[in-house]
Amino acid sequence: MEARVSDSLVVDTFRMRLADIADVDLSQLHALSIAVGWPHRAEDWRFLLDIGRGFAALDEIDRVLGSAMWFPHGDDFATIGMVITSPRLQTNGAAQWLMRKLISGEFGKRRLRLNATRAAYRLYLSLGFSPRATVYQCQGDARPMPNAPHIPAGLTLRELSPADLDQMTALDAPAFAAARPLHLARLFEESVSYGLFRGQNLRAFSMCRRFGRGHVIGPVTALNEEEAIAVLHPHVTAHAGTFLRLDTHFKTGTFANFVQQCGLPVFDTVTTMTLGEHADYGPSEDGEAMVFTLASQSMG
Repeated sequence: MEARVSDSLVVDTFRMRLADIADVDLSQLHALSIAVGWPHRAEDWRFLLDIGRGFAALDEIDRVLGSAMWFPHGDDFATIGMVITSPRLQTNGAAQWLMRKLISGEFGKRRLRLNATRAAYRLYLSLGFSPRATVYQCQGDARPMPNAPHIPAGLTLRELSPADLDQMTALDAPAFAAARPLHLARLFEESVSYGLFRGQNLRAFSMCRRFGRGHVIGPVTALNEEEAIAVLHPHVTAHAGTFLRLDTHFKTGTFANFVQQCGLPVFDTVTTMTLGEHADYGPSEDGEAMVFTLASQSMG
């Protein structure tokens, strides 16, 4: 993607310009997220830069003052994330400028989805995004249940291998509302993953990787809550007593209750919003798989 260095915005007494985020020093991006209290490590930024695209806003001496990224999932869908502006600019229209530049030039006819913080919610409404569901950010020191969850008769739980990626993609695509084979493959490289099978057929899977203060579980995709719990539990056990996080649309029910019992209370919420997409979230009525936890708030 070409850097858009000709676009600029005067803020206070200086001018901002856009650059391709891939050309920006990683340490400056990391410093930007630290400045707004986000937990991303430099390694987390590097992972997102490997699979996403976007802009950074620079001042006249090339200090990073903002960022906005998008993550393509095929040719007709994308998620938006890492929309950050320096605290000194958050009331000066910088985020709106970044988002308008991103939307006007990058997406074509793609359906768009993002997860909005409370501070950014009105901005996204003004850009035409519609609220769809609440995301519950659950985190804390993991506490495994005394007894392992019941695995239904005829099902087998095992750690996944790269040979399982095709089945993972096929199970996940209708749940996520888009196929994301490249992202799942890249996530798999960073994660420990478990799957629940009936014979050779995959019914649920989970991934867990390093992120922020500890580890994050996601995505978890499954046909029902009981099976989602079965693939979630090994990660809780593996990280007992350490910081663990997951992001879910499920506030109540068996799955949500299990998450709470494992020492991961709701810490914060964001709002899933869409543009050109009418996605459904929560329990499925047609027997298809559901996304129980997000890969991340940026990637969905």
